[in-house]
Amino acid sequence: MKALLSNEVGGPETLVLAEIDSPVAGPGQVVIDVAACAINFPDALIIRDLYQMKPPRPFSPGSEISGTIASLGEGVTGWQVGEKVIAGLGSGGLREQIVVEAARLFRVPDSIDLIEASALLMTYGTSIHALKDRGHIKAGETVLVLGAAGGVGLSAVELAKAYGCRVVAGVSSEEKAQAARKSGADEVVIYPRAPFDKDQSKALANQFKEAVGPNGADIIYDVVGGDYSEPALRAIAWEGRLLVIGFPAGIAKMPLNLTLLKSCDIRGVFWGAFTMREPERNAANIAELFDLWRAGKIRPTISETYTLAQAPEAIAKLERREAVGKLVVTM
Repeated sequence: MKALLSNEVGGPETLVLAEIDSPVAGPGQVVIDVAACAINFPDALIIRDLYQMKPPRPFSPGSEISGTIASLGEGVTGWQVGEKVIAGLGSGGLREQIVVEAARLFRVPDSIDLIEASALLMTYGTSIHALKDRGHIKAGETVLVLGAAGGVGLSAVELAKAYGCRVVAGVSSEEKAQAARKSGADEVVIYPRAPFDKDQSKALANQFKEAVGPNGADIIYDVVGGDYSEPALRAIAWEGRLLVIGFPAGIAKMPLNLTLLKSCDIRGVFWGAFTMREPERNAANIAELFDLWRAGKIRPTISETYTLAQAPEAIAKLERREAVGKLVVTM
């Protein structure tokens, strides 16, 4: 079978398409015929040895797949060959077949396309955990989403709207603004590229304040970090919650006096650890996502698809922060 392999530390250009042996399921495992693998920011980090996990080489990047069950290992119950599934992985998804622990699988309803399903788990899984479990979202609140045109950001926009909130989207271009509006954003702030000096930071804070309104943002969904976080925090509501999702623009240095002045919280969101520590709550969240999908309230935005041989191009585009919605590799 074909697999995209990382044999050495480096960028997407170092990845190699190779023929490897087909996998065999061990006890408690299943073999999945991969239909699609969605590309996420950790895929760009893991091949450079910049991610929390450093799998032994050679390995395939790719942390989110959809497919059908090809075979069952010893002791696997509750699953059948041919069933449609999705799974979240640390790595390994960019190959035609993969072995997965049966406990990591989620069943995909027959009515949902497998290619689209590949783009659900990490983005919407992160956002539902962030907004519900960490942000305690309530109908009628105002939510400011930074990086709102990426896969994670668009999922946050859709879910916040599904929960009855007013959404302000922060993006870096008019093209991305259009994508955010299409997903339901009520207001859009187009911000410049960092780094910012003091005056530029203050100007962006004023843009955020004007967009969220005089009461501020009850929830700030920060998937960007860097110089964008402090201006957003200055636009937070009394007892608001800033959710730290990620920091492709760098790790922010926040003036903590702002948390006192607004009696607000800065809350970390580590969805991967949550899935391991509380699998039952995570499973309930994923089931709710499929319910929202069937009800027409959410649907993953896939802007481009790539072949397995083209997967390095997808990773490079995401790394350059040029992607709108999700980029998906199909097998």
